[in-house]
Amino acid sequence: MTQRLDKRPEGQPRGPATFTAFGLAAEAESLAPGLYVVATPIGNLRDVSFRALATLAAADAVLAEDTRVTRTLLMHYGITTPLVSYHEHSNEAVRERMVMRLKAGETLALVSDAGTPLVSDPGFKLVQAAIAAGVPVTPIPGPSAVMTAIVAAGLPTDRFFFEGFLPQKSGARRNRLEALAGIPGTLVVFESPHRLPEMLADAAATLGPERPAAVARELTKLYETIRRDSLGGLAEAFAQEGPPKGEVVVVIGAAPEDAVAREADTGLDARIEAALARHSIKDAAALVADETGQPKRVVYARALALARRADDETPA
Repeated sequence: MTQRLDKRPEGQPRGPATFTAFGLAAEAESLAPGLYVVATPIGNLRDVSFRALATLAAADAVLAEDTRVTRTLLMHYGITTPLVSYHEHSNEAVRERMVMRLKAGETLALVSDAGTPLVSDPGFKLVQAAIAAGVPVTPIPGPSAVMTAIVAAGLPTDRFFFEGFLPQKSGARRNRLEALAGIPGTLVVFESPHRLPEMLADAAATLGPERPAAVARELTKLYETIRRDSLGGLAEAFAQEGPPKGEVVVVIGAAPEDAVAREADTGLDARIEAALARHSIKDAAALVADETGQPKRVVYARALALARRADDETPA
C-alpha cells in the first residue's frame, strides 16, 4: 500500500494551480505526467524562473530535500502544492513509492534546498529509477552555485572541472588535490566554511601558492562577497581571519601549461612505474587513471611503453 502525496480527501479534485509574482496571480498550465527536476534559487528568491514557478504550482507534489526550506519559497509565491520529504537518506522503498506514483500518471517536481538538484545534492537515484521505469524526466533549468561562482571569479571559463566537496581530512584532501593538479582547466569545489582555512592551506601547498583563485561566499544573498587572490594569499588571509560565515564556493585557476607538461613527463610516469611494480599493466593503468583523472587509454599506452622499456633494459 502506498502513501498518499497530499491531504485531500479521496476523490476530491485539486483546484486550479496558481502562483503569485509581482503582486499578480497567474494560473499554471497543466503538466504532462513525469518527473520534473526543478532548479530553485541559491539565495535570492527573485532568481527563480517563471517556468519553475509554474511547474511547482502545477505538480501533484514537490519532493524536497528539506521541506522547511522549500516551504519558504512556495509560500513566497503563493504556491500550495503538497510537499514530500525526499533527501539523501531516503531509502529504496521511498523511491519505489515515488516511481509508482509517476507510473500511475502523477506529476512530481524534485527540488534541492538551493540551486540545481543532483549537483552535490540528492536525487540521482530517483532520476535513475524513473528512467529505468520508462518515466519521462524533464529538467527545468535555473540557478547554479557552480556557474554563478565561475562567471564571477574572473578565471577562464572555457574549460572547468567541478569536484564537489573535497575529503574532510587533510591527508585525503591533499591526495585528491594532487590527482586534480594536472587538469587543464579551472577547478570548482564546494567547501564548508569551518574547513575553508585548512582547505586553502592544503590547496596552496599541493597546487602551488601562485595559482589564481577566488572564494565566493553567500552568492546572490545580501552579504555576497568574492575574494580574488592567489591561493597562497587567500590561505594566509583566511588563516588570520578564521572561518567565514555562509555557503562557500572556491574557484581555482588551471595549472600553467608547463606545469601540466612536467606532471605528464615526471609525476605520471613515477605513479605508473610504482603501480607496475605491484600490478599487471592493465591493473596498473586502471589504478593510476582513477588516481589522477587521466584518460585510461592514455595511461595504458604510457604504462605499456614504460613496461616495454623496462623489459629492454633488463639484462638477458
